[in-house]
Amino acid sequence: MRACWGLLLLSVSIATAENGSNGWLRYAPLPDNLRQHASSLALPSAIVTLNSTEASPIQTAGKELAAGIQGVLGRSLQVSHDIATASDLSSSILVGTVATYSSAGYGSLNASSFAADGFWLRVNGSSVTIISQNERGALYGAFEYLSRISQGDFSDVDLLSNPDAPIRWVNQWDNLEGTIERGYAGPSIFFSNGLIVQDLTRVSQYARLLASVRVNAIVVNNVNANPSLLNETNIEGLGRIADAMRPYGVQVGISLNFASPDLLGGLKTFDPLESSVITWWTDKTDELYKRIPDFAGYLVKANSEGQPGPLTYNRTLADAANLFARALQPHGGIVMFRAFVYDHHLDPANWKADRANAAVEFFKELDGQFLDNVVVQIKYGPIDFQVREPASPLFANIPNTNTAIELQITQEYLGHQDHLVYIPPLWKTILDFDLRVDSKPSLVRDIVAGRRFNKKLGGYAGVVNVGTSINWLGSHTAMSNLYAYGQLAWDPTQDSQELLQDWTRLTFGLDQSVVETVSKISMASWAAYENYTGNLGIQTLTDILYTHFGPNPANMDNNGWGQWTHADRTTIGMDRTVSNGTGFAGQYPAELAAMYESVETTPDELLLWFHHVSYTHRLRASGKTVIQHFYDAHYAGAETAQTFVSAWEALRGKVDAERFEHVLFRLKFQAGHAIVWRDAVCGFYHNLSGIPDEAGRVGHHPYRIEAESMALSGYSPVAVALAEMASNSTAVVVVVAVTAPTSSNGSSSSSGPAKGEAVAVLDSPDGVYDLAFGYFDVAGGRAHYGAFINDEPLLEWIGDLEDHLGHEFSTKLDGHSATRVTARGVPVQRGDVLKIIGLADGNEAAALDYVAVLPEGVVD
Repeated sequence: MRACWGLLLLSVSIATAENGSNGWLRYAPLPDNLRQHASSLALPSAIVTLNSTEASPIQTAGKELAAGIQGVLGRSLQVSHDIATASDLSSSILVGTVATYSSAGYGSLNASSFAADGFWLRVNGSSVTIISQNERGALYGAFEYLSRISQGDFSDVDLLSNPDAPIRWVNQWDNLEGTIERGYAGPSIFFSNGLIVQDLTRVSQYARLLASVRVNAIVVNNVNANPSLLNETNIEGLGRIADAMRPYGVQVGISLNFASPDLLGGLKTFDPLESSVITWWTDKTDELYKRIPDFAGYLVKANSEGQPGPLTYNRTLADAANLFARALQPHGGIVMFRAFVYDHHLDPANWKADRANAAVEFFKELDGQFLDNVVVQIKYGPIDFQVREPASPLFANIPNTNTAIELQITQEYLGHQDHLVYIPPLWKTILDFDLRVDSKPSLVRDIVAGRRFNKKLGGYAGVVNVGTSINWLGSHTAMSNLYAYGQLAWDPTQDSQELLQDWTRLTFGLDQSVVETVSKISMASWAAYENYTGNLGIQTLTDILYTHFGPNPANMDNNGWGQWTHADRTTIGMDRTVSNGTGFAGQYPAELAAMYESVETTPDELLLWFHHVSYTHRLRASGKTVIQHFYDAHYAGAETAQTFVSAWEALRGKVDAERFEHVLFRLKFQAGHAIVWRDAVCGFYHNLSGIPDEAGRVGHHPYRIEAESMALSGYSPVAVALAEMASNSTAVVVVVAVTAPTSSNGSSSSSGPAKGEAVAVLDSPDGVYDLAFGYFDVAGGRAHYGAFINDEPLLEWIGDLEDHLGHEFSTKLDGHSATRVTARGVPVQRGDVLKIIGLADGNEAAALDYVAVLPEGVVD
């Protein structure tokens, strides 16, 4: 029987059980054995919430507890808000604040032991007490209790949990017209056609997810802000968003366009020291707080990537931040001022030019000039959410300023949620890094929490791209990053793998094989992605000038954006030394500066970030040359990605059908695209350097039949502009239109779709093979493909990945559109005739690259 897996068949599933809309808050019934165990325990029989109003997080906590216990245990518990009924706590869940607990006569608690948002969870048999310093913290405690019982944990506990930092925000990059910058999960849930949407049901549901991982505020619009967000209609709409999120304790903030007084207010200036501008912002801020009394504050991107800012008027960035800070101070609001300020028109011929230097150059001299309610929001690395960067030295250079770390949950440079990449291990390399300020311990996590430099404000900002996709991020597995972000912002000392396992149990169930498999592939995913994209600190070798998705190492240089490799025929890497390069290494405290200055002491994983070396330079750890490490790492990373598919397939029947197939689809795509990455990067540096792969792999594909070498009818070879993006630099595209035969009345029918055929006689020994078809799925059409062996149907698929995946699609034959589809377990006899028929559609010319005839277990 021929294998028959293809895109046309993906909509078929055994049963539709879940769609991911509840994320990790499924409250799924416990397995029978655990439910039977729970039935033997003394468990709470009532829920009491103290002094809560309808929109209160404590009221929400009561509802959430009732729903969760009903779902997990099948028990219906009444929720009471009458303190008088709470006299017997021996079999109740009691939820309240320190103040309401004490005023109800249950005793006094030491309020000083609670930080803002902190909670106390005490489980003693059937008595559960959840007390917090504020109402939001009580909701967090309720979610903690529900997380435990959802995982089958009914043990007694006495837990006081306080947040590591007060700021635990997420930043949406939503645009008013409804699009989302770096969004891979559909349109905005907040905006459409320049206005706030009317139905905010999804917004409330999103707030629920955020509250469950203790995120306390959200910036709802893009940092590249539209000033019309501040018009009267939209301020009222923002008020409705705040109303929808308030029951979950999630405060609302917004990004500002610095030129709004001019663009919206008609002032003809936006000088931050001009009195009319100051008055305009003060009045606008007061207007916001009149509608949203608990408004969180502002996020500001100024003088970066073409955005307006104070430098237009020769004012400082501190002048700009303090303008907003003064307007917010009477209301208790915060200014998050992004340190992402740099010139994106750098001269690549200037050896000393370095985008990485920008943050320290702009902000170091301003240290101590920011008001107390200003927080400088710093990207974790000096460039832009790359697969690996050193910790930003700015954290060490502004000790008299509040700081927050900006992490990216959305996978802008990490596969756009179409590749599985579990990011927390990357974040932990930064959070746990010791910057050694003044030769003293200075972990990044201690700096942003305010401990190291004795600051009251600080914390975390996570860039997230939740959209209208039913599963929020377009990918079920990507939700692990959002879950772990909130948990790490609360306590950054937590273990990435333990967080992943909690998320898996809450998301996919308690089957240990599922937990182990998801843990195994997810924990391997960042290293694999780094290996098959860019390693040794060279950054992610993506297409910096286009969609940031597929490979294109050629355009990492000779552009103004400053994400350079300085690769030539003999050498590669940025020289960021003080002695000979851009001086970036000198921005670190003395101990680190000395380490990074020397090629002998720089860690291998950051070698090419700090040093320009020959391709034959040998690494300290392995003794391999740089170029051989590139070859080996890219092949190893792509091979690891293949294992994700088989590991997940082993879980069939243990995960509900809809989500199982959804994850499987993406893992199969990733397996194919990892090979695209591998071939493109290895081919580029092989062609550039002329240095062969010691293992003889690069440029040699013994299992492939190149499409241009097949017998072609209606297909014609075409040279791919970026040679390494196609196997053997060449693909074939359909060029002939097929005319339908003349009808019986003598008239000619209209032409059918352009059609091509590619035929090859298979020369492989008799056996069972996997047949992988390399092709290009470009935007602007839905080409049809059919593969046949001896005229028997083998595989049918459509070039419709844009209907299934979330990344921005290319209109060209390149590393973004290159992909593969595979038929597995195909019986083949020597002499079999393989035929591929392609039907073009619109802009999609049914482009083919190759067919790989792979013995089972062999990675192409």
